[in-house]
Amino acid sequence: MARMIHLIRASAVPAHVMHTAARGALSVPPAETIEILVHLALHNKVFGQTARMTLAGWDEAACRAAAADPQTPKEVLDYFVDPSNLRPTLLPALLENPSVSQATLAQIAESGGGELLDIFLQSPRVQQSVTIMSVLRSNPNLDGPPAVALKTDSGTVSNAKSAVENPDEGSLVSDDTVHAFITEHATEIAATPEKPFQPVTGIDELPALTTSEPVPVPPALPVAATGAVAAAAAPAKTQFRPVMKHAPSAPAEGRESTLQKINRLDIRGRIQLAIKGNKEERSLLIRDGTKIVALAVLDSSKITDAEVEQFATQKNVLEAVLRAIPMKRRFAKQYPIQRNLVANPRTPIDVSLALLKHMLINDLKNLSANKEVSDTIRKMALRMYKQKTEDAKH
Repeated sequence: MARMIHLIRASAVPAHVMHTAARGALSVPPAETIEILVHLALHNKVFGQTARMTLAGWDEAACRAAAADPQTPKEVLDYFVDPSNLRPTLLPALLENPSVSQATLAQIAESGGGELLDIFLQSPRVQQSVTIMSVLRSNPNLDGPPAVALKTDSGTVSNAKSAVENPDEGSLVSDDTVHAFITEHATEIAATPEKPFQPVTGIDELPALTTSEPVPVPPALPVAATGAVAAAAAPAKTQFRPVMKHAPSAPAEGRESTLQKINRLDIRGRIQLAIKGNKEERSLLIRDGTKIVALAVLDSSKITDAEVEQFATQKNVLEAVLRAIPMKRRFAKQYPIQRNLVANPRTPIDVSLALLKHMLINDLKNLSANKEVSDTIRKMALRMYKQKTEDAKH
């Protein structure tokens, strides 16, 4: 008896069977199901969209097994590595699959960014490939420490991997980069009133204390402990440090030092620190109430995808920051960042609505029940969830 994939390729099955196949509901082995779905997605105008939707939400373990199997048909592997279909979770398996040619991988390495580049740099096959490494060096999205490690004569793959994992170690940003940013935004900077660092207050936070507001003394502390109270009353500390029942003294002192450093800077100084500073400084400056300073953080070549993923969840940043994140190509391709933005009640509704179309079924279901987001987002998520669920059934 002929395999089902052969019958479908020959259009030798009725429409209702094709429909069932597009939903991934045929009683055939997982590998053949994926092969059928890919064929329909690429070649069938009637059921292609349904097959693509089914593939997008298909079991990750089954897809990873197919991506790693050298016997998987070329059409399936080509579908998985296509930039419009590529799942970062499948890339490690695809990189090590000898049936995926170096030329194909080089095409991804040429223009990929963010998380994809990190995965490339950790691949044993990539590290041994002169062709792929050469293409990686010319990737315009490879900047900061990885670029330095790969583009210098002494640079090695292991150095690049270390730079990706520790972007602030040994990473230098030239003054030209800062100057270019300030020049590009000169008009906006000139029109912004000079004011000290003032963090944005989140939706669920109490207003930040000012110098005119007394700091309450915890009951356990004697009033005579003026030194401790005075330290707690310092503006830099009370404005940014979260309330903690038992705050260790050493980290608090280090954090206060960073905040004091920021408080001494004017707008231009904070912009320079946002671009050239370390992770802790970026985590504070992203909350700056002066928009141009907060946006400068996103222009830092040292910022990581993990940081931006965290920023996308924050309710204590300006809406302008949440609007700017998906406008940057490097971040717009990262699904966790998209998902966090949609689930953040502070994200502007028009931004969330534009990102909803990229959400997977399970995330749409979660959004439809998320009472923190607006009614508009919940209702649209529910509508899209029902539509995708219905399409998957038919």
